[in-house]
Amino acid sequence: MTTVVGTMSTAVRRAVAWSVVALFATGVVQAQVSPYERTFPQSKATVEKALTAVQASLAGHLPVLDGFAKPGDHPLDRYQRGYYQSTVQVASTPSGGSLVRITTKVTAWYFDPGASHSGYELLTSNGRLEDDLLDQLAEQLAKSPTERSNRTAAVATPKPSSESPAAEPPISAPAPKFPDTDRTFSSSVSQGLADQVRASAHPADAPNEKSNSALQAEADNLQEILKNTGHPKNLVAVKKSGTPVVSTPSLTAKPQFLASMHDEFEMLDFNADWVHVRISGLSRGWIWRNSVEMPEGIADTATAPTTAALAPAADLFHVIREESATFPGDWEPLKNKNVKIISVQKVEENAKSADAKVRLEYTKFLLEKSYKEIAQKPQDLAGIVVIFDSADGGMIAATMPTLQQWKAGTLSDSALWHKCFFDPPEMFDSTAPSGGQ
Repeated sequence: MTTVVGTMSTAVRRAVAWSVVALFATGVVQAQVSPYERTFPQSKATVEKALTAVQASLAGHLPVLDGFAKPGDHPLDRYQRGYYQSTVQVASTPSGGSLVRITTKVTAWYFDPGASHSGYELLTSNGRLEDDLLDQLAEQLAKSPTERSNRTAAVATPKPSSESPAAEPPISAPAPKFPDTDRTFSSSVSQGLADQVRASAHPADAPNEKSNSALQAEADNLQEILKNTGHPKNLVAVKKSGTPVVSTPSLTAKPQFLASMHDEFEMLDFNADWVHVRISGLSRGWIWRNSVEMPEGIADTATAPTTAALAPAADLFHVIREESATFPGDWEPLKNKNVKIISVQKVEENAKSADAKVRLEYTKFLLEKSYKEIAQKPQDLAGIVVIFDSADGGMIAATMPTLQQWKAGTLSDSALWHKCFFDPPEMFDSTAPSGGQ
């Protein structure tokens, strides 16, 4: 078996291991993996040394498969939890150069309505991952030997500097997810500084306390630089698996894919309800703001609620009628089926219209309360419908299977809304202008 050049993070190793185990345990292999190769004039030793600079791109999580894998027997949007793992082979050529061959395995969980057909499958890479790795390698080899050596040394032993760290470059191509644990750095420089600090505590080795303070300050400065360099400050982290990433900031938009817990994305912009993120390369998406952990200094939810939101949702509405009847609409999942209908009105008839957030909050309260009551006999009712009975009202409907997934924790709140029916949609959707950073 070919050894993967470089190391992977613990999270990536675990994910890839599970993917590979599940893949071969089920015996589902539906694609062949073809190598991509390129010839370089540099020697094998030089190429192998340059590969250390791109080792972080050899494996990682794919938030989407479209653009990275070839469509097979099933549409790519039916796959989840995509991962890729590349292996690199370097061979010498008769002319003294090197032939680099890259093979990439793309695995993903295929979700089928019939659970017996679901499982991990091996997909065929379309070559984008391999070409990107070869391009990165070419860029490294194009640099002078001194520059490459300095870059390698800078990665292993970063030097403290009075200048601010360089801005994080845009994320292009899939990058491995950052580990969840605190980041620690081990290098000859930091170890040497630590030894000097300890040595300075002994009068025989250190002439005075002034040098001790200077060394400690230098060590602290180094750790701060390493911390800032190790993790960009413009990333948002998904709080719960099953969180939808959509193409437009709308609860009625169809999800592009469902993100997993701790997935991180570069934040491009945000407003009161939505966060605009970079998925990979030129791919963009939107995530419900309270579904992610915002960067330091920015609240996960808007800190300036509207006047209507200042009062609890339960104080603004009250239930006027509950009944079981045929679904009052043409939405296919509930058409001609029996549902529980809950009609509500504003407590104060002349009160201003409640905003979308308040309506959703009160609906969530009613869905949770009613689900507990009818979950014992789900076969009797196909879903729950909440009707806001007023001139500026509307209707929200959810199926029992969707509510079951939500209560089981496999759907986040935002994912729940994307599976609901809204009529009219604009009464429950907030698309406020961008708040910017």
